[in-house]
Amino acid sequence: MMIDFPPGLILILGALMVPFLQGYLRGIYLLALPVMSAVMLYNLPDGSHFAIAAFGQQLELLRVDPLSRIFCYVFLIAIFLGIIYSLHLRAIEEHLSGLIYSGAAIGAVFAGDLISLFVYWELTAISSVFLILARRTPEALAASRRYLMIQGGSGVLLLAGLIIRWNETGSIAFGHIGLDSFSGVLIFIAFGIKAAFPLLHNWLHDAYPQATPTGTVLLSAFTTKLAIYALARGYAGTQELIWIGTIMAIFPIFFAVIENDLRRVLSYSLNNQL
Repeated sequence: MMIDFPPGLILILGALMVPFLQGYLRGIYLLALPVMSAVMLYNLPDGSHFAIAAFGQQLELLRVDPLSRIFCYVFLIAIFLGIIYSLHLRAIEEHLSGLIYSGAAIGAVFAGDLISLFVYWELTAISSVFLILARRTPEALAASRRYLMIQGGSGVLLLAGLIIRWNETGSIAFGHIGLDSFSGVLIFIAFGIKAAFPLLHNWLHDAYPQATPTGTVLLSAFTTKLAIYALARGYAGTQELIWIGTIMAIFPIFFAVIENDLRRVLSYSLNNQL
């Protein structure tokens, strides 16, 4: 049934039509996609609605509950506002990458298993790097390479963690994970890289200022917030997050107040608020 179709895939597949549209028609189409996703989500009851069999496991692509629902609505509002901000752009690459990027983040929010989460996790990294490359400067090219390496490293740790956890438990379900196992620690670090934990945060202040203005707006909305969702899903009640969060709330302030580049100020402020 169409009502059971994952909202994130509406944005990802909808991006395929963007190159064929121009002018006002493209703008209307871009704005309609997140609205369609929101309507679809509104009509979905809590529960598992879309699953496929793969690797001898059930991949749960659409697990709806209050936590995934509220993050999806926030992401849909963010991409809707981001599209409005980007309507003046004539080039399509930022529209394409923005839709795929936001769709992948939304897809990850609804992933009920670690394999689906990994696929969307990597898709957010690959699609978002084009928002940095779109600036077309040597600095942006260098920053995009570093960004992709670090985000790819996060994906490698997540993949290693899920494989070990699969061998340990026989399950790939994405629920509470905790730090009681080696696989849990690996996945925690993978989430921590995207969340810009202390000592794992430099990619944030390196990449965001080098993106296009539209890219900076979109980058600030999804990657780190997806990591916060993943931590809330997999590590709720983990005591270590108290100390990590305390450090993150304090140390970026000192860098932000002496920074002159407003987009670097934004990145430090974002790190503080996470």
